[in-house]
Amino acid sequence: MEITCIACPMGCNIEIVEEGGKIKNITGYSCQRGKKFAETEFYNPKRILTTVVSLKGGTHPCLPVISDAQVPKEVLEDCIQILKKTKVKTPIKMGDVVEENILGTGVNIIAAKTARMEAK
Repeated sequence: MEITCIACPMGCNIEIVEEGGKIKNITGYSCQRGKKFAETEFYNPKRILTTVVSLKGGTHPCLPVISDAQVPKEVLEDCIQILKKTKVKTPIKMGDVVEENILGTGVNIIAAKTARMEAK
């Protein structure tokens, strides 16, 4: 398995050799963060989730949102499906929780921008 490390700006090309579902050898990393990233990526990959949700009453139809921690990669698509159906109303402040403990992951989806009510 080959991956590009994103733990630091080096962007090392790391190769993971596995045997029986376990890591046998890791090569290509320049720092210990790279080795740890490779191990995590192999056993339990996670990602920060960024997307938009529908916004009612604002000057824009969508509100950008972000996860407050990394979400397990295997549930990312399910999280996105939930957020596609999520609608929030103005006013909402950056940092407000939009979806709490999404899919029981312990991760909250929060507003990445403040949205005020549309002026009439």
